[in-house]
Amino acid sequence: MTFHSSDVALSPSPAPADLGALPEWRLEHLYEGIDSSHFAADLERAEREAKLFADAYRGKLDALASETLAEAVKAYEALQDLTGRIMAYASLLYASDTSSPTIAKFYGDAQERVTALAGDVLFFELELNRLDDAKLNAAMATPALGHYRPWLEDIRKEKPHQLADDLERLFLDKSVSAAAAWNRLFDETMAALRFDFEGESLTLEPLLAKLMDPDAKIRETAANALAATL
Repeated sequence: MTFHSSDVALSPSPAPADLGALPEWRLEHLYEGIDSSHFAADLERAEREAKLFADAYRGKLDALASETLAEAVKAYEALQDLTGRIMAYASLLYASDTSSPTIAKFYGDAQERVTALAGDVLFFELELNRLDDAKLNAAMATPALGHYRPWLEDIRKEKPHQLADDLERLFLDKSVSAAAAWNRLFDETMAALRFDFEGESLTLEPLLAKLMDPDAKIRETAANALAATL
């Protein structure tokens, strides 16, 4: 027996219950707030340590003993952890409210400064990939550097695709004003949109939710509101 959609009466799904306030990230576990002195101090420390790292190791990796190279990798790891914490806070705060000009500026400023300090240490992975395979393998045989073997092997996989230092730096500098900037513009544009739904001004997310409402009339009204604005 073959059934057609007209043969079965579908019961509308019940409307979802009001769930109240939605959960939010507890970003205070990273920093106290947008004006946090801790955040400002960490950002300044990252900039300072990046310059010190460059002064200590740029152009010198090939001459380092295994233990000293391990110390360099450990210092690089600590700097990556610090900038990761900084950008995790800035990006999650921005993602939680892309419509706030204050937060958008905070995120943009942090992104620019972290990209700038990343330029100071960009040399490190590039120079690691220029080390002779036999030399690096011998260094990784020591306990101090052997701990970082998986990371170093991942870095080596990028060696065939590595560009000249000036081109790598150009792509890094352009990352803030190229794709990332367009993504940010898109997010802010979509967050600013408002849709007229039966006299109520809605942002995109609640309007999209109404496109899945059990009531066909509500879905139609929501679709018309979406089309009228977009």
